[in-house]
Amino acid sequence: MKESLYTIPLMDAFKADDECPFCFIERELEQHAISFILGSAYMEDDIRMETDETGFCRHHYKMMYDYGNRLGSALILSTHFKKLNKDLKEQIKAFSPGKTSLFKKSKASENPLSDWIEKKEHSCYVCNYIEKNYDRYLDTFFELYKKNPEFLELFKKSKGFCLHHFKELAADGQNKLNDKQKAEFYPILFSLMEENMKRLEEEVTWFTEKYDYRNKDKDWGNSKDSIQRCMQKAAGGYPADAPFTADR
Repeated sequence: MKESLYTIPLMDAFKADDECPFCFIERELEQHAISFILGSAYMEDDIRMETDETGFCRHHYKMMYDYGNRLGSALILSTHFKKLNKDLKEQIKAFSPGKTSLFKKSKASENPLSDWIEKKEHSCYVCNYIEKNYDRYLDTFFELYKKNPEFLELFKKSKGFCLHHFKELAADGQNKLNDKQKAEFYPILFSLMEENMKRLEEEVTWFTEKYDYRNKDKDWGNSKDSIQRCMQKAAGGYPADAPFTADR
């Protein structure tokens, strides 16, 4: 299989010895999107039209602030707020509160203004970028699994995945593999997860036991950073990462 835009980063992610190669990929995509939008892209009309419409989620607004390009963020927000205020004015003008009932409470789905805000809260340029590219990496994973012996070995020797990305792989394998491939794939995947989840349990348990005075002179082993790696395995992401800035 020829190396492509997606195969090379995916191979690199599996070579990184990470607790979850797909967390590694998502972090790369996220940081690339932040660098792109706060680089020269915010001066491009088509990009600005897209960010005006979608905006950003709470998490990625925080990343943009941490990144450090205040002028870039201000320019993006300037035109986004023009669009946001125009839409808000229309929503408020059209708003009509429902009749008060003694028998049932109003639901958000019965309130167009609340529905509009709900949609805005889940609309994000960076999230959209990650989701679009993540799906392609997931497709590439199964293509490499089926056709690339080197990748197959990397997969077998990996540390497994976080539970979130394990769920994605377990679900997508149903549609992307034939019966013979499934019979080989799932035992490898399940074995990796059980083995590495147990490894982390032992490492974080040893972290706690090191605080017993009887163990103070014993080696920490791999337990010193086990807390953040357990958190990653359980929920994905990198809780110990420093803020991503323009200088990094």
